[in-house]
Amino acid sequence: MGAVPKRKVSSMRRGNRRSHHHIAVPALVRCTQCRSIKPRHQVCPSCGTYRGMQIIEGKATAQ
Repeated sequence: MGAVPKRKVSSMRRGNRRSHHHIAVPALVRCTQCRSIKPRHQVCPSCGTYRGMQIIEGKATAQ
């Protein structure tokens, strides 16, 4: 027979163990060129710039 818990794990102890299992909120910032919301450290999907440089052709032109 395998290992069986001797006592019930309380909801507080179970919750303390699972306290770091939540989903993290993604870090979003505004693009410096077109001011749209984008993920940090990634090319802007709307204008195609990264750190002020045109990387890819975007949907709209950068100002």
